[in-house]
Amino acid sequence: MAKHVREESGPIDAALDGVFHALSDPTRRQVVERLGQGPATTSDLARPFDMALPSFTQHLNVLERSGLVTSEKKGRVRTYRLAPQPLERLDTWLAVQRARWTRRLDQLDSLLYDLKEQQQ
Repeated sequence: MAKHVREESGPIDAALDGVFHALSDPTRRQVVERLGQGPATTSDLARPFDMALPSFTQHLNVLERSGLVTSEKKGRVRTYRLAPQPLERLDTWLAVQRARWTRRLDQLDSLLYDLKEQQQ
């Protein structure tokens, strides 16, 4: 299998790589979905998952390093919040890709229509 190598990787690419990595795990996606409802403590976030707290906090660390969540510690309680900026960057990137593929599919549709017209 051929491996794709980017010629340049800027800070935006690295940020998107981190977001894609963070969202590649179903546990982390569920945490992001939960935080979409509002802030939550570590224990509240961990409650639905059948894993040790240290393992779960590794997931939270990945989300925080990607910028998808922020946390604040008051006393012994850490509260996490969703950070929308990385999701907005992801949405922008996806919109560009969607537009590119829509344009290419429209071109293919036009070409196929022209070929069909020539055969009739």
